[in-house]
Amino acid sequence: MKWIKSPPALISLFESAIRAFPEAEKKKMFGYPSIFIQGNLTAGLFQDRIMMRLSEKDREQFLKQDGHRVFEPMPGRPMKEYVEVSAALLEDARSLASWLAKSVDYAKSLKPKVKKSSGRKKGSK
Repeated sequence: MKWIKSPPALISLFESAIRAFPEAEKKKMFGYPSIFIQGNLTAGLFQDRIMMRLSEKDREQFLKQDGHRVFEPMPGRPMKEYVEVSAALLEDARSLASWLAKSVDYAKSLKPKVKKSSGRKKGSK
């Protein structure tokens, strides 16, 4: 299964929306632009979609809306706590910003991820 590149307009929309969260660390996930809070994946692009992590309560509310669904990077492989933004929400910058804020707030409530050691001793190859 070959993944497609994110459309430039979607990349621009995402980058514009995440400017509201200067505390977020920008990194790539699956090769796509994403943001992390305290080492936790919070939101990002995947092909031609935006996905975000939400609390259980927010996720239930989000999924009741038309076009929203659980995020599955591969069919049958849902990612726990992550949802996929509908095309309609991409057209509503204010609502998208509100949901991204909920995603960031949820990520702030999570235990910070500790960077894993590579298991190598200093100086070894």
